[in-house]
Amino acid sequence: MRHRVAGRKLDLPTDQRLALLKGLVRALLLNDKIETTETRAKEVRGIAEKIITTAKANDLHARRLARKSLNDEDLVKRLFDVIAPKFADRPGGYTRITKIGFRRGDAAPMVKLELVAED
Repeated sequence: MRHRVAGRKLDLPTDQRLALLKGLVRALLLNDKIETTETRAKEVRGIAEKIITTAKANDLHARRLARKSLNDEDLVKRLFDVIAPKFADRPGGYTRITKIGFRRGDAAPMVKLELVAED
């Protein structure tokens, strides 16, 4: 039974899976959008939303938590100076997943994961 077991294994060992997700989160925060498979995007979405919510506090502890998960001071600076203020009055739902078709090689469903732009 796998009752209350959250997350997908993505057919990878734990260390590789965590490295993959960390890289996708960093790419999303750096470029504001990424194209990846649907299951990977669904996993990345939760991680990215938690980091952005933490960054909205804009204090030292939030900065240290973000640095711990992102390992890049320039990206942390961008998160706190550009991304978090954009979502200051938004209570959640910072990302959008849009289906873009199927991958040519293995027909995996591809999506575009992007940060929601305030209009």
